[in-house]
Amino acid sequence: MGIFDLLFIVLFLATVVTLVTAAFCAVRGLGARAVAILRRLGICAAVYLGIVVLTSVFWPRTVLQVGERQCFDDWCIAVANVDRQAAGEHVAYRVTLRLSSTARRISQRENDLAVYLTDDRGRRYDPAPQNADVPLNVQLGPQQSVSATRVFEVPADAHEPGLVIAHEGGFPIGWFIIGYETWLHKPAIVRLP
Repeated sequence: MGIFDLLFIVLFLATVVTLVTAAFCAVRGLGARAVAILRRLGICAAVYLGIVVLTSVFWPRTVLQVGERQCFDDWCIAVANVDRQAAGEHVAYRVTLRLSSTARRISQRENDLAVYLTDDRGRRYDPAPQNADVPLNVQLGPQQSVSATRVFEVPADAHEPGLVIAHEGGFPIGWFIIGYETWLHKPAIVRLP
């Protein structure tokens, strides 16, 4: 958990206290005071969300190397190995992912995670479906790790391939935390050799 996660938690709790205070004032017949409190809360929320959006524009994209982990709390993913095989007009990339948990007591999973390849032109290549694939949201026990393999077929003219690790779907809590890969900020990418 980083500093911006803690900042978000503090601001969320302050927002709850402010809303309760405004409701209390409204119930006690202090409508003007309740409106003033809500107005200040709205201004603060707009400033904070403006900072979130601006940082998403200027924050550099996270570029990882093969073997480097990207963690979401105690759940981590890393590209362990990449095999490249040319096959006519296409190139097949067999990517072995290492899913791991650094938690010491609980089992956990990471939902709504997607991996795909992209090239220098921004084209997206989803993995070819395989029946034996270990799902990315597999439940991991404390300190457990598993391997998952994904195969991608890309045109031979694709240059500078990279594996993108992104959240797709679910409630976008990252929209409200400074530095998360949302809004206008591109998700993390692992440059493939």
